[in-house]
Amino acid sequence: MKLIVFVTDDAHADASVDALVEQGFRVTRLATTGGFLRRGNTTLLVGVEDSQVERAYDLVRRTAPKSLAITMDLERYERL
Repeated sequence: MKLIVFVTDDAHADASVDALVEQGFRVTRLATTGGFLRRGNTTLLVGVEDSQVERAYDLVRRTAPKSLAITMDLERYERL
């Protein structure tokens, strides 16, 4: 299991969330601010199976070019 953190600009966030949800991904959306000019960003947290990482990357690459993506291993994941 992996956790992907996508940081997109606000203008592309809706399209990315829509594309991910349409393909069955669960997405947590956070409003964030950062960078030199302190512009608004949106951070998307997406938990995926190892085999789905590239599919999620492709969706965000297409809907939000120039986004930052960080992928981390999840040691444990459970729904409470």
